[in-house]
Amino acid sequence: MDLTLSPRERDLQERAASFARTQLFPNEMAIEEHGSLPGDILARLRKEVLAAGFNAINHSREHGGQGLSLFEQTLVNEQFGMATGGIGGVAWQPAIPLKEGTPEQLRRYLEPSCRGERTYCFAISEADAGSDPRQVKTTAVRLGSRYYLSGEKWFVTHGDIADFIMVHALVDGDPEKPTVFLVDKDRPGIRVKRVPKFMHNFMSEHPEYIFEKVELGEEDILGTVGGGLDLTKDWFVETRLKIAAHCVGAATRATEIANNYAAERVQFGKPIREFQGIEFMLADMVVEIMAAKSLLYRIAWQASQRPDRKLAHAYASAVKLQASEMAGRVIDKALQILGGRGYMRENPVERLYRDVRVDRIWEGTSEVQRVVIGSQIKKRGLGIYTGWIATDY
Repeated sequence: MDLTLSPRERDLQERAASFARTQLFPNEMAIEEHGSLPGDILARLRKEVLAAGFNAINHSREHGGQGLSLFEQTLVNEQFGMATGGIGGVAWQPAIPLKEGTPEQLRRYLEPSCRGERTYCFAISEADAGSDPRQVKTTAVRLGSRYYLSGEKWFVTHGDIADFIMVHALVDGDPEKPTVFLVDKDRPGIRVKRVPKFMHNFMSEHPEYIFEKVELGEEDILGTVGGGLDLTKDWFVETRLKIAAHCVGAATRATEIANNYAAERVQFGKPIREFQGIEFMLADMVVEIMAAKSLLYRIAWQASQRPDRKLAHAYASAVKLQASEMAGRVIDKALQILGGRGYMRENPVERLYRDVRVDRIWEGTSEVQRVVIGSQIKKRGLGIYTGWIATDY
């Protein structure tokens, strides 16, 4: 069993780390100062993304992406997750369900998105539906060959900079007909209800949208009527693994900062890392990161070698749960080691502390991940999680 990274993988990891250091880290504070990333900086960074070859790493070269495996994507996302304010999102990764589009939808949506000419957002959550998309109330009423979309969506990340929206809705209000629609944002009947402010500052906003009888056609359906839940689950798998990679990166950066500080900060005549209370915290932090990274890499590698939609959904829940809760614990310790300096917004650890809190909430809360895991245990037995590489499930 060879666990070493190949030369290609090592080069990719190093290039991603360099991009984070030279392009992402220097622009983090602009998000803190303005509440989101100013348009001129966003435009410049998007050009740098194209030049560096980090656009659409999750899509094939045929469609204008970089064609990276899920494991290779994880190596990149881990490095970009070290940056605060979600600024790693400037390296756009169009939602993976877009590859299921018709040839015309690929031409209109996916290919220009891969090139950076279009930007998507995914509208799933509502006032009474979040982690469970089966509870959505947004409806697309069918009249002849047309559909009229009405409803309200919350927490639409990148909704301010996107030009089209992937909307999860129920055709005719039927829970058996969940469907994803591709909706150009300039269509009549779409408006922003409000733009809430959150605990973190982010590169873009998370608006709430109102849809009032937005007219759509068969050509605007992604996949099939009734196939929306599978597409949304595919997106959840992709984003949960990406969140896990970001969490490992965030925890690693916070630990590096805390470790360096502990070596330099002298109290009572010696560096504070010489005190067992600090030394033990650092030891616990690196072990937690090691465990999360091992799980993340294993599952990302396995999904790259043996794609399986059901297994991917089961494992993505476990990885997101473990990594997001780990990041909260590790970064809390890092802030404690830094003391008052860790509580200052100019310190990346303070920003990471706020950033990672949402990772236990969005794209499925920790509690929902436990529900998924518990359900898988009932269906398949403990071995799906306690065994090694699953081949018999």
